[in-house]
Amino acid sequence: MKCPFCGTSNTSVLESRTVEDGAAIRRRRQCDKCDKRFTTFEKVKGNFLWVIKKDGRREPFDKEKIKRGILRAVLKRPVSIGQVEEVIEDVEREMLRREEAEIPTHIIGNAILRRLRKIDKVAWLRFASVYLEFEDLSDFEKAIEK
Repeated sequence: MKCPFCGTSNTSVLESRTVEDGAAIRRRRQCDKCDKRFTTFEKVKGNFLWVIKKDGRREPFDKEKIKRGILRAVLKRPVSIGQVEEVIEDVEREMLRREEAEIPTHIIGNAILRRLRKIDKVAWLRFASVYLEFEDLSDFEKAIEK
């Protein structure tokens, strides 16, 4: 592992532990040259999930796309980036537990909405308005009433 500070390849692992319910390993490392410490995460990489869009197209599950949507919803709201990351990780784990390779967008969207509602109701409504394609004020009123 290259040191992010000096670029040398000689680093030592000081501590390792599993994180994300055993889905990843967190390693605390120290550079043998500059003695600076940094953290790395090891996680299985690959697109195990495919998203079935409303029009029938399929595309790989993209955590960054979900993150962009959530960040727009929580803009100027008291929601930390840590909470956003937690929502994304929780949704991904839930989708992987489904043991289906292809997941319809409505299942992913509803999973995000359930979590956002617990964190911030305004962010939840913002996300819902885009995801559920609200067209007028009555759509907002119906969502709030539910």
